[in-house]
Amino acid sequence: MSALHLIVDGAIAEIRLDNPSKLNALTPDMLAALESHCAGLERNGAVRAVILTAEGERAFCAGADINAWSGLPPAEFARHWVRDGHRIFDRLARLSKPTVAAISGHAFGGGLELASACDIRVMAPGATLSLPEASVGIVPGWSGTQRLARLLPEPVIKEMALFGRRISAERAMALGYVAEIADDPRAAARTIAEKALNASPRATEVAKYMIHAGVGEDTAALVEALGSGMIAASADKAEGVSAFRAKRKPEFPGT
Repeated sequence: MSALHLIVDGAIAEIRLDNPSKLNALTPDMLAALESHCAGLERNGAVRAVILTAEGERAFCAGADINAWSGLPPAEFARHWVRDGHRIFDRLARLSKPTVAAISGHAFGGGLELASACDIRVMAPGATLSLPEASVGIVPGWSGTQRLARLLPEPVIKEMALFGRRISAERAMALGYVAEIADDPRAAARTIAEKALNASPRATEVAKYMIHAGVGEDTAALVEALGSGMIAASADKAEGVSAFRAKRKPEFPGT
């Protein structure tokens, strides 16, 4: 059984990392479960917002489980471990529903990259952020030098990735990386998620698409999705489909 669970409570879903004895380090099974849950949530119209949480107070997530990748041949490490993780984190980042990460403990490496795939973040006062990969001879591989570069200034990322410095909750908030510092990040994240229930689900979905297109998050697909959504509601589309089915020449009204 995976140590990553999905709990649906009404219109809010919670993705929960549940391996606190290992600091919620990510394993292949947990990554596979995350990808599966994201696919299911995308098609669940009853869910309006998603919270990402973790059990335990020591670590939100200490990154990727070193036992899962340290023995992999270089080609397999690059081709599967890194690219699969990237794809799965992209799946979370590109959910059509608003997402909030509740960082209840330290978020290191892949854990920081995981939190960065959510729309906004809430952080416990004593939690810290870091990119410690260089200390074990590797580099960030799940968007720590890419997506995170859109969320934090370049010198700050260099502090973490090159010099091993940790970023406090207070500094992360001052930099705009977290929306709130709370003693109970899970409760605070739920309060924020509940705000989405008062808004139009279609409006929040399209707004998220537009913002992502503006910052380069899956821009090509989002442009086509937004354009396709517009044309799908047109009279021209209805006439084109009707004419195809009737095997006649379409007469497009241009509306």
